[in-house]
Amino acid sequence: MSWLDEFDDRLAALDAQALRRRRRAVRPEAGARLNVDDQSLLAFCSNDYLGLANDPALKAAVHAAVEVYGVGAGASPMVSGHSVANAALERELAEAVQLPRALYFYAGYATNASIVPALVGAGDALFSDVLNHACLIDGARLSKAQVQRFAHADLAQLDTLLAASPARRKLVLSDAVFSMDGDVADIPGLLALCERHDALLLLDDAHGFGVLGPQGRGALAAAGITGAAASPRLLYMATLGKALGVAGAFVAGPEVLVEWLLQKARSYTYATAAPALLAEAVRASLRCVLTDEGERRRQQLRARIAQLRDGLAPGADAAVDAAGWALLPSHTAIQPLVIGDNATALAVMARLHEHGLWVPAIRPPTVPAGTARLRIALSAAHRRADVDELLGALRSAARGL
Repeated sequence: MSWLDEFDDRLAALDAQALRRRRRAVRPEAGARLNVDDQSLLAFCSNDYLGLANDPALKAAVHAAVEVYGVGAGASPMVSGHSVANAALERELAEAVQLPRALYFYAGYATNASIVPALVGAGDALFSDVLNHACLIDGARLSKAQVQRFAHADLAQLDTLLAASPARRKLVLSDAVFSMDGDVADIPGLLALCERHDALLLLDDAHGFGVLGPQGRGALAAAGITGAAASPRLLYMATLGKALGVAGAFVAGPEVLVEWLLQKARSYTYATAAPALLAEAVRASLRCVLTDEGERRRQQLRARIAQLRDGLAPGADAAVDAAGWALLPSHTAIQPLVIGDNATALAVMARLHEHGLWVPAIRPPTVPAGTARLRIALSAAHRRADVDELLGALRSAARGL
Protein backbone atom coordinates (compact mmCIF):
# COMPACT_ATOMS: atom_id res chain seq x y z
CA MET A 1 0.00 0.00 0.00
CA SER A 2 1.41 3.37 -1.01
CA TRP A 3 1.71 6.07 1.62
CA LEU A 4 -0.40 8.24 -0.69
CA ASP A 5 -3.35 5.98 0.07
CA GLU A 6 -3.23 7.10 3.72
CA PHE A 7 -4.71 10.54 3.06
CA ASP A 8 -8.31 9.30 3.11
CA ASP A 9 -7.70 7.96 6.62
CA ARG A 10 -5.96 11.15 7.65
CA LEU A 11 -8.90 13.26 6.49
CA ALA A 12 -11.28 10.91 8.30
CA ALA A 13 -9.26 11.42 11.48
CA LEU A 14 -9.68 15.19 11.11
CA ASP A 15 -13.42 14.67 10.74
CA ALA A 16 -13.52 12.50 13.87
CA GLN A 17 -11.89 15.27 15.88
CA ALA A 18 -14.09 18.00 14.33
CA LEU A 19 -10.94 19.57 12.92
CA ARG A 20 -11.55 19.63 9.15
CA ARG A 21 -11.76 23.18 7.82
CA ARG A 22 -14.12 24.34 5.11
CA ARG A 23 -13.78 27.19 2.66
CA ARG A 24 -16.72 29.34 1.65
CA ALA A 25 -17.22 31.44 -1.47
CA VAL A 26 -18.09 34.98 -0.40
CA ARG A 27 -19.16 38.23 -2.00
CA PRO A 28 -19.40 41.50 -0.02
CA GLU A 29 -22.75 43.15 0.53
CA ALA A 30 -23.70 46.39 2.26
CA GLY A 31 -22.41 47.15 5.76
CA ALA A 32 -20.99 44.14 7.57
CA ARG A 33 -22.87 41.57 5.50
CA LEU A 34 -21.40 38.91 3.22
CA ASN A 35 -23.06 36.71 0.65
CA VAL A 36 -21.75 33.28 1.66
CA ASP A 37 -22.41 30.40 -0.73
CA ASP A 38 -25.38 32.40 -2.07
CA GLN A 39 -26.76 33.16 1.42
CA SER A 40 -26.71 36.65 2.94
CA LEU A 41 -25.12 36.57 6.41
CA LEU A 42 -24.23 39.17 9.02
CA ALA A 43 -20.48 38.59 9.34
CA PHE A 44 -18.38 38.70 12.50
CA CYS A 45 -15.40 37.00 10.88
CA SER A 46 -13.56 39.71 8.96
CA ASN A 47 -10.39 41.56 9.98
CA ASP A 48 -11.59 44.63 8.05
CA TYR A 49 -11.73 46.42 11.40
CA LEU A 50 -12.44 49.92 10.06
CA GLY A 51 -14.77 48.86 7.25
CA LEU A 52 -12.44 50.27 4.59
CA ALA A 53 -12.25 47.35 2.16
CA ASN A 54 -15.20 48.65 0.13
CA ASP A 55 -14.65 52.35 0.70
CA PRO A 56 -15.27 54.49 -2.43
CA ALA A 57 -11.97 56.37 -1.98
CA LEU A 58 -9.99 53.12 -2.16
CA LYS A 59 -11.90 51.97 -5.22
CA ALA A 60 -11.28 55.30 -6.93
CA ALA A 61 -7.56 55.05 -6.15
CA VAL A 62 -7.43 51.59 -7.77
CA HIS A 63 -9.28 52.74 -10.87
CA ALA A 64 -6.92 55.68 -11.31
CA ALA A 65 -3.87 53.49 -10.74
CA VAL A 66 -4.94 50.96 -13.37
CA GLU A 67 -4.94 53.71 -15.99
CA VAL A 68 -1.36 54.65 -15.10
CA TYR A 69 0.29 51.36 -14.13
CA GLY A 70 -1.89 48.59 -15.53
CA VAL A 71 -2.51 45.51 -13.40
CA GLY A 72 0.70 43.57 -12.76
CA ALA A 73 4.03 44.60 -11.26
CA GLY A 74 6.10 42.81 -13.89
CA ALA A 75 8.96 41.52 -11.74
CA SER A 76 10.47 41.51 -8.28
CA PRO A 77 11.15 44.88 -6.63
CA MET A 78 14.88 44.38 -7.19
CA VAL A 79 14.42 43.97 -10.95
CA SER A 80 11.64 46.23 -12.21
CA GLY A 81 8.68 45.93 -9.85
CA HIS A 82 9.39 48.82 -7.48
CA SER A 83 6.97 51.37 -8.90
CA VAL A 84 6.89 55.01 -7.91
CA ALA A 85 3.61 54.21 -6.14
CA ASN A 86 5.32 51.54 -4.02
CA ALA A 87 8.17 53.92 -3.26
CA ALA A 88 5.77 56.66 -2.16
CA LEU A 89 3.88 54.19 0.02
CA GLU A 90 7.08 53.17 1.83
CA ARG A 91 7.82 56.81 2.68
CA GLU A 92 4.27 57.37 3.91
CA LEU A 93 4.23 54.20 6.01
CA ALA A 94 7.50 55.18 7.72
CA GLU A 95 6.03 58.59 8.46
CA ALA A 96 2.79 57.06 9.75
CA VAL A 97 4.55 54.85 12.31
CA GLN A 98 7.17 57.55 12.98
CA LEU A 99 10.15 55.32 12.25
CA PRO A 100 13.10 56.05 9.95
CA ARG A 101 12.37 53.71 7.05
CA ALA A 102 9.82 51.15 5.82
CA LEU A 103 9.92 48.24 3.35
CA TYR A 104 6.71 47.15 1.58
CA PHE A 105 6.04 43.42 1.00
CA TYR A 106 3.35 41.74 -1.09
CA ALA A 107 1.99 39.58 1.80
CA GLY A 108 2.10 39.52 5.58
CA TYR A 109 2.85 35.82 6.04
CA ALA A 110 5.74 36.00 3.60
CA THR A 111 7.13 39.04 5.40
CA ASN A 112 7.70 37.37 8.76
CA ALA A 113 8.63 34.02 7.26
CA SER A 114 11.42 35.81 5.39
CA ILE A 115 12.70 38.58 7.65
CA VAL A 116 13.30 36.31 10.66
CA PRO A 117 15.83 34.13 8.77
CA ALA A 118 17.41 37.31 7.41
CA LEU A 119 18.13 38.48 10.96
CA VAL A 120 19.40 35.32 12.70
CA GLY A 121 20.73 31.92 11.74
CA ALA A 122 22.58 28.86 12.99
CA GLY A 123 24.39 29.59 16.26
CA ASP A 124 22.07 32.47 17.14
CA ALA A 125 19.25 32.43 19.71
CA LEU A 126 15.60 33.20 19.13
CA PHE A 127 12.93 33.72 21.83
CA SER A 128 9.27 33.42 20.86
CA ASP A 129 6.00 33.90 22.76
CA VAL A 130 4.06 30.61 22.65
CA LEU A 131 0.99 32.35 21.22
CA ASN A 132 2.78 34.04 18.33
CA HIS A 133 1.23 33.80 14.89
CA ALA A 134 2.21 30.91 12.60
CA CYS A 135 4.23 33.18 10.29
CA LEU A 136 6.58 34.10 13.14
CA ILE A 137 6.80 30.44 14.15
CA ASP A 138 7.64 29.38 10.61
CA GLY A 139 10.16 32.19 10.23
CA ALA A 140 11.83 30.97 13.43
CA ARG A 141 12.03 27.41 12.08
CA LEU A 142 13.47 28.56 8.77
CA SER A 143 16.14 30.62 10.51
CA LYS A 144 17.85 27.50 11.96
CA ALA A 145 18.57 29.53 15.10
CA GLN A 146 18.08 27.91 18.49
CA VAL A 147 14.41 28.56 19.30
CA GLN A 148 13.27 28.97 22.89
CA ARG A 149 9.58 29.55 23.57
CA PHE A 150 8.45 31.46 26.63
CA ALA A 151 5.03 31.26 28.30
CA HIS A 152 2.56 33.77 26.96
CA ALA A 153 3.45 37.30 28.09
CA ASP A 154 5.75 35.89 30.80
CA LEU A 155 8.50 38.51 30.89
CA ALA A 156 10.11 36.96 33.96
CA GLN A 157 10.68 33.70 32.09
CA LEU A 158 11.92 35.60 29.04
CA ASP A 159 14.38 37.49 31.25
CA THR A 160 15.71 34.20 32.61
CA LEU A 161 16.07 32.67 29.15
CA LEU A 162 17.85 35.71 27.74
CA ALA A 163 20.23 35.85 30.71
CA ALA A 164 21.12 32.17 30.34
CA SER A 165 21.76 32.28 26.60
CA PRO A 166 25.43 32.35 25.53
CA ALA A 167 24.52 33.41 21.98
CA ARG A 168 25.96 36.68 20.75
CA ARG A 169 22.96 37.48 18.57
CA LYS A 170 19.53 37.25 20.22
CA LEU A 171 16.13 37.97 18.63
CA VAL A 172 12.84 38.25 20.52
CA LEU A 173 9.60 37.69 18.57
CA SER A 174 6.16 38.79 19.72
CA ASP A 175 2.76 39.66 18.35
CA ALA A 176 1.63 43.11 19.44
CA VAL A 177 -2.05 42.10 19.45
CA PHE A 178 -2.45 38.34 19.75
CA SER A 179 -4.74 37.16 16.98
CA MET A 180 -6.74 34.52 18.88
CA ASP A 181 -6.82 36.08 22.37
CA GLY A 182 -7.05 39.78 21.52
CA ASP A 183 -4.67 40.89 24.29
CA VAL A 184 -1.83 43.36 23.78
CA ALA A 185 1.82 42.63 24.52
CA ASP A 186 3.77 44.58 27.14
CA ILE A 187 5.88 46.34 24.54
CA PRO A 188 7.86 48.58 26.93
CA GLY A 189 8.62 45.51 29.06
CA LEU A 190 9.80 43.50 26.05
CA LEU A 191 11.97 46.34 24.85
CA ALA A 192 13.51 46.85 28.29
CA LEU A 193 14.58 43.19 28.35
CA CYS A 194 16.10 43.54 24.88
CA GLU A 195 18.05 46.57 26.07
CA ARG A 196 19.28 44.66 29.12
CA HIS A 197 20.38 41.57 27.21
CA ASP A 198 21.65 43.10 23.93
CA ALA A 199 18.76 41.62 21.92
CA LEU A 200 16.65 42.76 18.97
CA LEU A 201 12.83 42.86 19.18
CA LEU A 202 10.62 42.05 16.18
CA LEU A 203 7.05 43.14 16.86
CA ASP A 204 4.15 41.96 14.67
CA ASP A 205 1.33 44.52 14.84
CA ALA A 206 -0.95 42.95 12.24
CA HIS A 207 -4.06 43.55 14.36
CA GLY A 208 -3.12 46.89 15.91
CA PHE A 209 -2.00 49.09 13.02
CA GLY A 210 -4.82 51.41 11.98
CA VAL A 211 -6.79 50.73 15.17
CA LEU A 212 -4.60 51.35 18.23
CA GLY A 213 -2.68 54.41 19.28
CA PRO A 214 -3.05 58.09 18.38
CA GLN A 215 -4.51 58.44 14.85
CA GLY A 216 -4.42 54.64 14.55
CA ARG A 217 -0.62 54.63 14.21
CA GLY A 218 -0.47 51.26 15.96
CA ALA A 219 0.49 49.49 19.17
CA LEU A 220 3.98 50.95 19.12
CA ALA A 221 2.61 54.50 19.06
CA ALA A 222 0.10 53.54 21.77
CA ALA A 223 3.10 52.58 23.93
CA GLY A 224 4.82 55.90 23.16
CA ILE A 225 7.80 54.23 21.47
CA THR A 226 8.04 56.10 18.17
CA GLY A 227 9.80 59.15 16.78
CA ALA A 228 12.49 60.39 19.13
CA ALA A 229 11.61 57.58 21.56
CA ALA A 230 12.11 54.85 18.93
CA SER A 231 14.71 52.24 19.79
CA PRO A 232 17.51 50.98 17.51
CA ARG A 233 16.69 47.54 18.93
CA LEU A 234 13.21 47.40 17.43
CA LEU A 235 11.74 46.29 14.11
CA TYR A 236 8.03 46.90 13.62
CA MET A 237 5.97 44.82 11.20
CA ALA A 238 2.31 45.36 10.32
CA THR A 239 -0.11 44.11 7.69
CA LEU A 240 -2.21 46.15 5.28
CA GLY A 241 -5.06 43.70 4.68
CA LYS A 242 -6.79 44.11 8.03
CA ALA A 243 -7.65 47.57 9.39
CA LEU A 244 -6.40 49.20 6.18
CA GLY A 245 -8.62 46.95 4.08
CA VAL A 246 -6.22 46.17 1.19
CA ALA A 247 -3.34 43.64 1.10
CA GLY A 248 0.36 43.29 1.82
CA ALA A 249 2.57 44.24 4.75
CA PHE A 250 5.55 46.32 5.73
CA VAL A 251 8.42 46.33 8.17
CA ALA A 252 9.80 49.57 9.61
CA GLY A 253 12.69 50.50 11.83
CA PRO A 254 16.27 51.78 11.80
CA GLU A 255 17.71 52.60 8.38
CA VAL A 256 20.52 50.05 8.62
CA LEU A 257 18.23 47.15 9.61
CA VAL A 258 15.69 47.89 6.88
CA GLU A 259 18.50 48.12 4.33
CA TRP A 260 19.77 44.72 5.48
CA LEU A 261 16.29 43.22 5.02
CA LEU A 262 16.09 44.77 1.56
CA GLN A 263 19.28 42.88 0.72
CA LYS A 264 18.55 39.56 2.44
CA ALA A 265 14.79 38.89 2.80
CA ARG A 266 14.13 36.16 0.24
CA SER A 267 10.39 36.77 -0.11
CA TYR A 268 11.23 40.35 -1.07
CA THR A 269 14.07 39.61 -3.49
CA TYR A 270 12.61 36.59 -5.27
CA ALA A 271 8.87 37.36 -5.41
CA THR A 272 7.01 39.55 -7.87
CA ALA A 273 6.28 42.90 -6.28
CA ALA A 274 2.84 43.97 -5.13
CA PRO A 275 1.04 45.72 -8.02
CA ALA A 276 1.04 49.51 -7.95
CA LEU A 277 -2.77 49.53 -7.87
CA LEU A 278 -2.62 47.95 -4.39
CA ALA A 279 -0.01 50.45 -3.24
CA GLU A 280 -2.26 53.31 -4.34
CA ALA A 281 -5.22 51.72 -2.53
CA VAL A 282 -3.15 51.48 0.66
CA ARG A 283 -2.08 55.12 0.29
CA ALA A 284 -5.75 56.15 0.06
CA SER A 285 -6.60 54.01 3.07
CA LEU A 286 -3.71 55.45 5.07
CA ARG A 287 -4.94 58.99 4.39
CA CYS A 288 -8.32 57.99 5.82
CA VAL A 289 -6.84 56.24 8.87
CA LEU A 290 -4.80 59.28 9.90
CA THR A 291 -7.66 61.82 9.59
CA ASP A 292 -10.83 62.65 11.49
CA GLU A 293 -12.70 60.09 9.39
CA GLY A 294 -10.39 57.39 10.67
CA GLU A 295 -10.99 58.53 14.24
CA ARG A 296 -14.75 58.44 13.67
CA ARG A 297 -14.46 54.84 12.55
CA ARG A 298 -12.28 53.92 15.53
CA GLN A 299 -14.84 55.46 17.90
CA GLN A 300 -17.57 53.42 16.22
CA LEU A 301 -15.47 50.28 16.67
CA ARG A 302 -14.81 51.05 20.34
CA ALA A 303 -18.54 51.51 20.91
CA ARG A 304 -19.31 48.09 19.42
CA ILE A 305 -16.58 46.47 21.54
CA ALA A 306 -18.05 47.97 24.71
CA GLN A 307 -21.56 46.92 23.68
CA LEU A 308 -20.54 43.30 23.13
CA ARG A 309 -18.53 43.08 26.33
CA ASP A 310 -21.42 44.53 28.37
CA GLY A 311 -23.81 42.05 26.77
CA LEU A 312 -21.60 39.05 27.59
CA ALA A 313 -20.41 40.18 31.02
CA PRO A 314 -20.99 37.76 33.93
CA GLY A 315 -24.58 38.19 35.11
CA ALA A 316 -25.81 39.70 31.86
CA ASP A 317 -27.54 36.44 30.81
CA ALA A 318 -28.20 33.37 32.93
CA ALA A 319 -28.05 30.92 30.00
CA VAL A 320 -24.62 32.16 28.90
CA ASP A 321 -23.39 31.98 32.48
CA ALA A 322 -24.71 28.42 32.83
CA ALA A 323 -23.03 27.34 29.61
CA GLY A 324 -19.67 28.28 31.11
CA TRP A 325 -18.57 30.32 28.12
CA ALA A 326 -15.80 32.82 28.86
CA LEU A 327 -15.17 36.06 27.01
CA LEU A 328 -11.42 36.66 27.21
CA PRO A 329 -10.21 40.09 28.39
CA SER A 330 -9.59 42.24 25.31
CA HIS A 331 -10.11 45.88 24.40
CA THR A 332 -9.31 45.20 20.74
CA ALA A 333 -11.55 44.28 17.80
CA ILE A 334 -10.79 40.60 18.51
CA GLN A 335 -13.28 39.27 21.07
CA PRO A 336 -12.74 35.54 21.74
CA LEU A 337 -15.60 33.64 23.38
CA VAL A 338 -14.10 30.39 24.71
CA ILE A 339 -16.57 27.49 24.40
CA GLY A 340 -14.37 24.50 25.29
CA ASP A 341 -14.51 21.39 23.15
CA ASN A 342 -14.40 21.35 19.36
CA ALA A 343 -17.80 19.79 18.70
CA THR A 344 -19.65 22.26 20.94
CA ALA A 345 -17.89 25.22 19.34
CA LEU A 346 -18.96 23.96 15.90
CA ALA A 347 -22.51 23.40 17.18
CA VAL A 348 -22.72 26.98 18.44
CA MET A 349 -21.35 28.24 15.14
CA ALA A 350 -24.06 26.24 13.35
CA ARG A 351 -26.80 27.67 15.60
CA LEU A 352 -25.60 31.19 14.82
CA HIS A 353 -25.61 30.35 11.13
CA GLU A 354 -29.25 29.36 11.45
CA HIS A 355 -29.85 32.90 12.75
CA GLY A 356 -28.11 34.35 9.67
CA LEU A 357 -24.79 35.07 11.42
CA TRP A 358 -21.28 34.01 10.46
CA VAL A 359 -19.01 33.70 13.49
CA PRO A 360 -16.08 31.31 12.99
CA ALA A 361 -15.26 28.52 15.42
CA ILE A 362 -11.50 28.36 16.02
CA ARG A 363 -10.10 24.97 17.03
CA PRO A 364 -6.71 23.35 17.67
CA PRO A 365 -3.99 23.55 16.53
CA THR A 366 -4.71 27.26 16.09
CA VAL A 367 -5.62 27.44 19.79
CA PRO A 368 -4.72 25.07 22.67
CA ALA A 369 -6.74 21.88 23.08
CA GLY A 370 -9.85 22.39 25.21
CA THR A 371 -10.10 26.12 24.35
CA ALA A 372 -12.07 26.00 21.10
CA ARG A 373 -13.75 29.35 20.71
CA LEU A 374 -15.81 31.72 18.66
CA ARG A 375 -13.50 34.43 17.35
CA ILE A 376 -15.82 37.43 17.18
CA ALA A 377 -14.25 40.08 14.98
CA LEU A 378 -15.88 43.49 15.28
CA SER A 379 -15.74 46.30 12.75
CA ALA A 380 -16.69 49.93 12.41
CA ALA A 381 -19.11 48.65 9.75
CA HIS A 382 -21.20 46.95 12.45
CA ARG A 383 -24.22 48.86 13.73
CA ARG A 384 -25.62 48.71 17.25
CA ALA A 385 -28.49 46.58 15.92
CA ASP A 386 -25.97 44.10 14.46
CA VAL A 387 -24.33 43.47 17.83
CA ASP A 388 -27.75 43.21 19.48
CA GLU A 389 -28.65 40.56 16.92
CA LEU A 390 -25.47 38.64 17.73
CA LEU A 391 -26.09 38.82 21.47
CA GLY A 392 -29.64 37.54 21.03
CA ALA A 393 -28.44 34.64 18.88
CA LEU A 394 -25.71 33.70 21.38
CA ARG A 395 -28.22 33.67 24.24
CA SER A 396 -30.58 31.53 22.19
CA ALA A 397 -27.76 29.10 21.39
CA ALA A 398 -26.78 28.88 25.04
CA ARG A 399 -30.35 27.98 26.01
CA GLY A 400 -30.62 25.45 23.18
CA LEU A 401 -27.40 23.69 24.10
